[in-house]
Amino acid sequence: MKIFLIGYMGCGKSTKAKQLAHRLDCPVIDLDAEIVNKSGKTIAEFFEAYGESGFRTYESEMLKTFDYPSTSVVATGGGLPCFFDNMEWMNLNGQTVYLQMEPAALVSRLHNRQKRPLIKDLDDEQLLEFIKVKLKERDPFYTKAKLIVDAFDLDAEKLEEAISRNS
Repeated sequence: MKIFLIGYMGCGKSTKAKQLAHRLDCPVIDLDAEIVNKSGKTIAEFFEAYGESGFRTYESEMLKTFDYPSTSVVATGGGLPCFFDNMEWMNLNGQTVYLQMEPAALVSRLHNRQKRPLIKDLDDEQLLEFIKVKLKERDPFYTKAKLIVDAFDLDAEKLEEAISRNS
């Protein structure tokens, strides 16, 4: 089974994907890392060169054409579920898990903002408002996940148990 972890930046998708894949003894795929490897550009450089729309198109193509192992854990970019038919595609092709987190908790986790093009120039107060607005926009997509878990203090064992119960 392919498990797609979705949620806002800073919620722990990449970290939890590695931990969960280790527990399940399967490969982990970080789609942002795959985009960097394939394009030869960081996410910030990609945004700068092609804009958000160019990045979202490339990201969607990567999602749908990647050669996933039959059992794998996939960390997606925070915006990926909200564009094109990406959320529907993930729901058809695996188990989707929304790692939900409160805006204030996300702000506290987003210290290194320079590598994140959408928030690199925001202070904490601006970031909190930005996250609240973005979550309101993205929630209709994120909540289409087959499973929604509170990502605050979530460990890989609890995540694995929740996924097992939901399968």
